[in-house]
Amino acid sequence: MVTSTAAAHKTPQQQTRVLIVGNYCHDVLMQKDTVKAESLGGAASFISNVVNGMSVSCNLVSKVGEDFKYSVDYTPIVIPSSKTTVFHAYFDLGINGNGHQDRVLKRVSACDPIRPSDLPDARSNFGMAVGVGGEILPETLERMIETCDAVFVDIQALIRVFDSADGTVKLVKLEETEFYSLLPRIEVLKASSEEAVFMDIEEVRKWCCVVVTTGKDGCKVYWKDGELGISPFSANQKDPTGAGDSFLGGLVAGLVQGLAVPDAALLGNLFGSLTVEQIGLPKFDSRFLQRVKDEVKRRKMQFLHCERSDNELEFLKPDGHEQFHASLGAAKLIPPFSIQARPWTPSNSPKETEQTPIAHYTAQAKLLVNSVYEEPIQTVEGKP
Repeated sequence: MVTSTAAAHKTPQQQTRVLIVGNYCHDVLMQKDTVKAESLGGAASFISNVVNGMSVSCNLVSKVGEDFKYSVDYTPIVIPSSKTTVFHAYFDLGINGNGHQDRVLKRVSACDPIRPSDLPDARSNFGMAVGVGGEILPETLERMIETCDAVFVDIQALIRVFDSADGTVKLVKLEETEFYSLLPRIEVLKASSEEAVFMDIEEVRKWCCVVVTTGKDGCKVYWKDGELGISPFSANQKDPTGAGDSFLGGLVAGLVQGLAVPDAALLGNLFGSLTVEQIGLPKFDSRFLQRVKDEVKRRKMQFLHCERSDNELEFLKPDGHEQFHASLGAAKLIPPFSIQARPWTPSNSPKETEQTPIAHYTAQAKLLVNSVYEEPIQTVEGKP
């Protein structure tokens, strides 16, 4: 049953491991003023997909309008007086004769922001602020900090602004936002390499851990006393949409299950690499997921003497880190079960097609590029 008010949405809960906060979206791909595809969007959809796959309990708070048209695992709060957040991604091919795919991203409509009163009363071990359309308010993030043992934030939730005339997405310096003063109270700030230029990493790392995803090069972790690079996994990239979100989901899933930050970041890189290999919100093969969960459990068992509290991060690479990387890479090579690919259709129940061997997941239609796409977008100054 769909919930129509925040009050009805809130039910008595026990403490959950992960709280994900961010609105679902409708994403529309446009080329030459023609709609090419439509899809469920929002970082929360990718993150919850990974967290669920790793059997980590979570709660998700999201707002949509009555026009929301997708089936999701976590029921959103429906706002009758508002429309679902919609993004249009405009593409032109072959700009300047170089075949580059340039994009202009516009927020066409925006659902209500998520307010502190929308959040569950129960505490969570990990909170994830992952808004894409300006729905995370400073007071909401502050409430998450108060009710979660550790809070992880995607920088796009903090630095995106939207042109008042046409909704074009732009980025501002982190220090210019109302969120800046809250940085010493969060645990991890995640950014793509393109977004990272909008903050002073050397300053921010004094207050919280900063994780920068670098695509095919993996990621880099910065903290007050050091930094390190985390190896990538090879991938045949088809679409980078949602890779950063899947990374963040894998990172938190690893930390929840007791891994040190470098090992958890490997798990994030693994899920990010799988996401770019297909066009579609990934549904990971059950044998692959079981193998990964077994490897994570085995990895934690090696360090029972290093038991830590959930909000106490370990940044140094543990012994055997490279072997853990190799074990996860081997899990990625497990042949999948026979799978059916489901192409996008306008209905909520896509027609099934002939079986297609797609490693580790079934393809589920989504936009080629959506509100969490990790390519440079226009800044306030108009610079890439």
